[in-house]
Amino acid sequence: MLNYEKATKPTIYFIGVTTGSSSIMKVFPRWAEALGLKDAVIKGIDFKPHSDPQDYRQAVAFIKEDPLSLGALVTTHKIDLYNSCKDLFDYIDPFAGELGEISCISKKDGQYRAHAKDPISSGLALEAFVPENYWKEHGGEVLLLGAGGATLAMSVYFTQERFQENVPKKIVIANRSLPRLQEARRILEGRNKNVEFEFVHNPTPEENDAVLASLPPHSLVVNATGLGKDGPGSPLTNGCSFPKDSLVWEINYRGDLLFKDQAEAQKEKKNLFIEDGWTYFIHGWTQVVSEVFHVSIEGKVLERLSAIAKG
Repeated sequence: MLNYEKATKPTIYFIGVTTGSSSIMKVFPRWAEALGLKDAVIKGIDFKPHSDPQDYRQAVAFIKEDPLSLGALVTTHKIDLYNSCKDLFDYIDPFAGELGEISCISKKDGQYRAHAKDPISSGLALEAFVPENYWKEHGGEVLLLGAGGATLAMSVYFTQERFQENVPKKIVIANRSLPRLQEARRILEGRNKNVEFEFVHNPTPEENDAVLASLPPHSLVVNATGLGKDGPGSPLTNGCSFPKDSLVWEINYRGDLLFKDQAEAQKEKKNLFIEDGWTYFIHGWTQVVSEVFHVSIEGKVLERLSAIAKG
């Protein structure tokens, strides 16, 4: 069991795997100053992926009971934390309940609150680089490598009824283990009559290569596995072949980013547009900081925080 010290200043926690190497640890103090969050600090809490449920419960219970511990951003452990801690919350937002994940913890009006912000933050990040009406005009497909929280959030974003016919005609979710894939099927199948879902069990990178090679032009390929950040490597081999005229999204912004390097090697030949995870990082964090500290972050304020983060 870990020992947690009571916060002496307003504190937001970063629950992840290697939080100390994230740029947010240096960026947040500058954000706090820009937002007028007097004395606010950030602290990291690291767990190995799929840690003991009691470890998650201890951390979540500590934040709940400690007055100056105001909330947290959660990466990597979003689904496991939901499964082990959902009974500790007074309020669970609709996205969190639907997806079975928690990416944000906050307190408001005496309530201990759980949120899934990824459908919002991933949507904002996608809208920053996917051209308007892209799916309606080109008819491409989406390959989501990994079946964790980020993939579920993106799938929910893509299949919103408000997009009408401007949705991918097919979303393929490939994962190396079955339980997460089966859970993704339970949550997502049949969400939108205009979108076909395919759930593929691919234990090896070579099998992912085969699915990648089957995609039509103007598709979107996303590394949502955590490989490249939480662990070394890529879900693809160096022999992979990206579809022509397509979008490639590495949702990580730090780490070895081998997946991004593999796409860069084919960029000119395949006419690829390649995006990293920086914009996703900014939206992911600002959505949570806004919720935890009850401040509005949009427009000029968002632009300023992004500029501060870039240094």
